[in-house]
Amino acid sequence: MEIRKNSGVLKWILITICFLFLAIFLILPLVYILFTAFRNGLKSYFLSVTDEYAIKAALLTLKATLWAVGINTLFGLAAAWCLTKFAFRGKKIISTFIDLPVTVSPIIAGLIYVLTFGRQSILYPFLDSHGIQIIFAVPGIVLATIFVTFPFISRELIPVLTAQGTDEEEAAALMGANTFTIFRRVTLPHIKWALLYGIVLCSARAMGEFGAVSVLSGHLRGKTNTLPLYIELLYQGYDFTGAFAASSILVVMAAVVLILRLFLEHKGKKESDVNK
Repeated sequence: MEIRKNSGVLKWILITICFLFLAIFLILPLVYILFTAFRNGLKSYFLSVTDEYAIKAALLTLKATLWAVGINTLFGLAAAWCLTKFAFRGKKIISTFIDLPVTVSPIIAGLIYVLTFGRQSILYPFLDSHGIQIIFAVPGIVLATIFVTFPFISRELIPVLTAQGTDEEEAAALMGANTFTIFRRVTLPHIKWALLYGIVLCSARAMGEFGAVSVLSGHLRGKTNTLPLYIELLYQGYDFTGAFAASSILVVMAAVVLILRLFLEHKGKKESDVNK
């Protein structure tokens, strides 16, 4: 397909619409965040971002993100391998359930876990007797983050594995290679960029999750407040400088994720061109 390179009116109209849209809905809000964060000077900004509760919120956000990405990476690999390499009944049902978190509101997801592990749950006496606390504790935050980021990695891997087919793996198996060797030497080289790309997207989604985490956290300052929840707490307390200073941390995280995404896209495209 040839890309149109003419300088017609339509092209400039579309370019103008794109720039206006990005400026109004993306660039201006980001600029305003940074402007408000630094409005009272660098000293005020650094006092806000180095506040004890801000640091704890950032660390909890990273902790929940690492747990969610790690677990979803293992699940994503297993689910993608299962759905693309084996034929069995119920495959479409599994595929549908994988997409469920995308269609369910994060608030509903939080309520689901409250009903499952809260005091009214049939599981609560067992959990309580063994000293296991999920609701209003870090495990609940991790579960909520895992739920909302559930499909990201598997959905990046499934199209790549489907396009790859099974010929190379079957040939390796006939030559005596075991399952782990086949995965490491045959499958992984084909999916590594898609896997890394899925991990980046999963990380970005996990860091910014608010709804499900808000329901399960209990908003315990310094204990169960992630960075998005901490920002809301400051904003509701009319500490706008602190709220936007904390927001700038998320903006920096998002920028890092964006750079990683662009790098992975470039490396993946470059490697694909070399292989051709």
